[in-house]
Amino acid sequence: MSKYSTLQQVQEAIRTGKESCEGLVRYYLSRIEATEELNAYVEVYADEALEHARRLDARYRQDSEAVGRLFGMVLSHKDVICYKDHGVTAGSRILEGFTSLFSATAIERLLAEDAILIGRVNCDEFAMGSTNETSVYGPTRNAADPDRVPGGSSGGSAVAVQSDTCLASLGSDTGGSVRQPAAFCGVAGFKPTYGRISRYGLLAYGSSFDQIGILSNSVEDTALLLEVMAGPDDYDSTASQLPVPPYSQLLSFDKKARVAYFNTALEHPSLDDSIRTACQSLIGQLREAGHEVEGVDFEYLDYIIPAYYVLTTAEASTNLSRYDGIRYGYRSPNATDLMSTYKKSRTEGFGTEVKRRIMLGTFVLSSGYYDAYYSKAQKVRRLIKDKTDEIFREYDFILMPAAPGTAWKLGDKADDPVAMYLADIFTVQANMVGIPALCLPVGQDAEGMPVGIQFMAPMFEEAKLLAFGKNVASLIG
Repeated sequence: MSKYSTLQQVQEAIRTGKESCEGLVRYYLSRIEATEELNAYVEVYADEALEHARRLDARYRQDSEAVGRLFGMVLSHKDVICYKDHGVTAGSRILEGFTSLFSATAIERLLAEDAILIGRVNCDEFAMGSTNETSVYGPTRNAADPDRVPGGSSGGSAVAVQSDTCLASLGSDTGGSVRQPAAFCGVAGFKPTYGRISRYGLLAYGSSFDQIGILSNSVEDTALLLEVMAGPDDYDSTASQLPVPPYSQLLSFDKKARVAYFNTALEHPSLDDSIRTACQSLIGQLREAGHEVEGVDFEYLDYIIPAYYVLTTAEASTNLSRYDGIRYGYRSPNATDLMSTYKKSRTEGFGTEVKRRIMLGTFVLSSGYYDAYYSKAQKVRRLIKDKTDEIFREYDFILMPAAPGTAWKLGDKADDPVAMYLADIFTVQANMVGIPALCLPVGQDAEGMPVGIQFMAPMFEEAKLLAFGKNVASLIG
């Protein structure tokens, strides 16, 4: 059981004198030390976080109104999000020893509202993976069973919240990298609409897919963190110019929703019986609560993964070309000239999975194969978007499993990349289309491992999705 599960609880404890920011940070530091074997953190900002907490406590004592909306919020962030004068390596040897020269816009906005950053957490290398096993720092372990994976690529972020080492954590979601680990670790995971949160300061994997996401214990904290981070940004031309609603004040959902689910998803041969049962149970609860839940046809489910991996690896092959051993990061000591510096630095600096995706991406973009693969995948992406938009013309939300099964044993899929890719089959759609998605914990399987189910909504309908998510969470209990 977490000491605190929401920011409201923290702020109430501070207001009544039962807690202080410094005491809170000390508690979380003790939890980080006690759960060190889970390998969630790659860097802990212990002294810095304590000093920041003391300054906030002093300001609060002088004027309790002079603190930001996130006063008392202790956060960690994924090792792909830049924080000025701190390391950022994307879990890769290629960025060994690199220190960021600037902070991500999301980080700056959180700090401006008096959040406290406690550390940088582990992830799959360059966010490429579904297990958190491809990191140069070694695998992160699931707190529910340390012999199992936490999911990926934001596995460190999920475990950091799961093991009560922070109140919430920032991850990134390119194809489910926030929602799948949230499901595996029994926490809430949220991916906003593409462009809702600036990507400035987020190390790129697939630029038309990537979004900073949130892992937390509650929908309420997720809504507030989104409210703080969202909005236009002069440093990111893909950030939306739309006004930011007060999400944290719009969490009341008092109407009956129309919810669709895909028959092809619940009948899919890869879906574990425990997940199918959980979905059917939740569908029953929603119907009992008066919501209309119907199965719909979605014929493109099995095309999503192939199209996604063609497109994201193509974008990755371009984005990762900047890591060349010349400008920053790792440079091979075995190089003898310019060409060998490029070859050896990238060969030695990148891990197996990253090199696999770079080569695949380069192949699908190459002359003679571009039309056969990349162009065709873009057409499939459009078909998926059109079909999704068609469903949303009749329904408010789409219910979907967050993963085909629960967390598997460490190493089980390490030698089978295709099996690992297929673990994203239910989460990738939201990224392909650019829509928001929220994963909620709904219980456990027979072995005691967490189960998560996600809901998707139309673009920029975060307020409605979060309000409905809070409603669903109250149904689940």
